[in-house]
Amino acid sequence: MSQANGNGKSAGMPRGGRGPMGPGGGGRGMGMPVQKAKDFKGTLLRLMKYLKPYRFKLSIVFITAILSTVFSIYGPKVLGHATTKLFEGLIGKAQGVPGAHIDFEGIWRIVLELVGLYLLSAIFSYIQQYLMAGVAQRTVFQLRRDVNEKLNKLPLKYFDSRTNGEILSRVTNDVDNISTTLQQSLTQLITSVVTIIGVLIMMLTISPWMTLIALVTLPVSVLAITQVAKRSQKQFAEQQKELGMLNGHVEEMYTGHKIVKVFGREQESLNKFDEVNDRLFHAGRKAQFLSGVIMPIMNFIGNIGYVLISVVGGLFVTKNMITIGEVQAFIQYMRQFTQPITQTANIANIIQSTVASAERVFEVLDEEEEVPEVSVPKKLASPRGDVAFEHVQFGYDGKPTLIEDMNIEAKQGQTIAIVGPTGAGKTTLINLLMRFYELRGGRITVDGMDIKDMKRGDLHKLFGMVLQDTWLFNGTIRDNIAYGREGASEAEVVRAAKMAHADHFIRTLPHGYDTVLNEEASNISQGQKQLLTIARAILADPAILILDEATSSVDTRTEVYIQNAMNELMKGRTSFVIAHRLSTIKGADLILVMNQGTVIEQGTHDELMAQNGFYADLYNSQFSDDAEPSAG
Repeated sequence: MSQANGNGKSAGMPRGGRGPMGPGGGGRGMGMPVQKAKDFKGTLLRLMKYLKPYRFKLSIVFITAILSTVFSIYGPKVLGHATTKLFEGLIGKAQGVPGAHIDFEGIWRIVLELVGLYLLSAIFSYIQQYLMAGVAQRTVFQLRRDVNEKLNKLPLKYFDSRTNGEILSRVTNDVDNISTTLQQSLTQLITSVVTIIGVLIMMLTISPWMTLIALVTLPVSVLAITQVAKRSQKQFAEQQKELGMLNGHVEEMYTGHKIVKVFGREQESLNKFDEVNDRLFHAGRKAQFLSGVIMPIMNFIGNIGYVLISVVGGLFVTKNMITIGEVQAFIQYMRQFTQPITQTANIANIIQSTVASAERVFEVLDEEEEVPEVSVPKKLASPRGDVAFEHVQFGYDGKPTLIEDMNIEAKQGQTIAIVGPTGAGKTTLINLLMRFYELRGGRITVDGMDIKDMKRGDLHKLFGMVLQDTWLFNGTIRDNIAYGREGASEAEVVRAAKMAHADHFIRTLPHGYDTVLNEEASNISQGQKQLLTIARAILADPAILILDEATSSVDTRTEVYIQNAMNELMKGRTSFVIAHRLSTIKGADLILVMNQGTVIEQGTHDELMAQNGFYADLYNSQFSDDAEPSAG
């Protein structure tokens, strides 16, 4: 399984931990460490429910898999008849038996029979694969859709308590692991089991004594492979661990390569890489060597078995107990017999890993969802933007109450500034207003309507947000701005860009509004990114604005332009401004001073300065020549 490292990035073996196995080994085969489910039976039954709608198709898959295998198994015995006919004709001629000849007509009939058998086997195999591909992809399609719908219903606390890497691993790696197993391993398991049973029956029909000799070699093979697999599994686990560390180090160093260079830590970074890479080399070498030993051991024991069978079979032929063709068929069956046993052992490991993946996916599906919305939600027809916090109480799950008896009132068109040191709870206040978290007591209203009585989607449409951390998706600049309002026209997009003072820089780009922002929008500056997010908020034309230090990433000159545009945008709208630079909110109608999750002071700038309290200290620490800079 792919692990999430401390940075929230996915590290470790790619695509569900599948890696090379050495000669003849499968990607997720013997020797690889297997993650086991806590509740194997319960998770397997739950996974099978996803397959329930496809029972009929699965029945056909099961039948066609059996038929394909049966026709394939019967082939060597038919081929043995041809060998016997050829052998008898040659011996007869050699011994001068009158009328002795090679029955080519009979041999050709056998050859045609073989072609028919293998053709039927191929047809049934094709039907089986075709149907199973559809069943597997539809099942995984439904599973992905369920996970996606579930993620949209989960509260913000779920995402706050987990790394992005962990969530992505469950949505992609684990679901992909399930997909691969449904697509390949289930049909392989059916054919392997049928092959083992069918080959055993065919061997018994030829010679019970030779079958006994063949079966004696199996425990020896299993014992030898088990001992090697135990040792290789430890090395594969160590290889995965070191690979995860190497991936994490490389990602960390290349993400922050500028910082590494600035502080002159290149050599230290290279030394650490060499150290981890060296450990990975030794673990990988041991793992691949031990894994690669498995097939030679199996071949060695198998070849000893072939020698014994050839000797005993030759003796039986001389005594007319069996024919030469049956000896040839038996050797073929013996070769067929060992392969499905190895496959079955590998598939057992794969299924263990797959059920563990399914369990991780089901853990997401079983997570506690957001508090259900009211059955008959209300909607504001013409929102004004009056906001009130009435005796609000809040605390995170399992933790003491953070906010007690908070009362705030904001009228339409007012600007409410929220200030305080880092970690004071400024963003928490906004999260409560957006109903990302549920209150412990009290209520929050918009235009007198409790936000709990509204659909979350309708509530969120009342707000426009410009955050300190910009978010732009891979697409054109036009699409990124138009994201603010569905169906926005070209003229409206351009108007919003002009209000945000973004139009000029957009038109200087080679493709203007059609410029495609690459991943992480690294082809434009941080300040330009912020201008685009402001333009997006302007286009949304919300009743309430939330601004989280929206001008922190731009230069002083651009800040003046943006501030003017924001002032124009904020006219007639209720605005909540999270501010670190107190000079930007001196003209706010109400300033909320927060510390340790509580509003400790509120009032206008002049009122708070007159109180000579916490706000005054913050303000003076930023603007007094003799004071130290504020931590906020």
